[in-house]
Amino acid sequence: MPIYDRGAATDPAIIDRFDGGVGWIAHPDEAGRRASHAIRGEEGVWLFDPLEAPGVEDLLADLGDVVGVAVCSNWHTRDADIFADRFDVPIFVPEWMDRVPEKVDAPVDSYDRELAESGFIVDPVDPLPGWREGVAYRESDGTLYTPDLLSTRWTVGSERVTLTLPCRFFPPRDLLGDLEPNRILVGHGEGIQENATGALANTLDGARKRLPRSIIEQGPGLAVGIAAAMW
Repeated sequence: MPIYDRGAATDPAIIDRFDGGVGWIAHPDEAGRRASHAIRGEEGVWLFDPLEAPGVEDLLADLGDVVGVAVCSNWHTRDADIFADRFDVPIFVPEWMDRVPEKVDAPVDSYDRELAESGFIVDPVDPLPGWREGVAYRESDGTLYTPDLLSTRWTVGSERVTLTLPCRFFPPRDLLGDLEPNRILVGHGEGIQENATGALANTLDGARKRLPRSIIEQGPGLAVGIAAAMW
């Protein structure tokens, strides 16, 4: 099973349905389980780190008109330019994020913290040198999205959502500790739709305690994933 399937998607998995949003995994059989999301904002639908897959346009039509594509990791350009061209909208990238503008063939709009009229505030985190991502949080409905910082693909022990291994040494409490999300959406795996605040607290509280086990269970996958992303 490859960590990332680079072929055309044929049978995507629909995930994370909620009022005003939906997600999909374009290649559900790949180990990395890359997830994409469409979330309705005040003026239309925002696509977060999207991958192309059959039937996606039907999902989006149910939500409304697409107004922007948000890339929240400098390693998640994915199919952002395909969607931007299809819907004639810009790709939105935080002004502090490198790499993305030169990797996409579409207009790019930069912003500081507020993602246009989406309602999301996006703050930076740097898990490793050369790896920058934006953590997006919308307080009005408690939606939290992280591309890689959190995931559900490689959980350890009692975790329902997990921290990426390098961040376990210094859990990002300043960034996440005061949030009370109603849902957690992630760039890898299905999201958390029930007791999301409790799941996040458990992850932060147990990050260091579970560190030895996570090195054994997550370390090899992290190395393979980084190598595959650079390919």
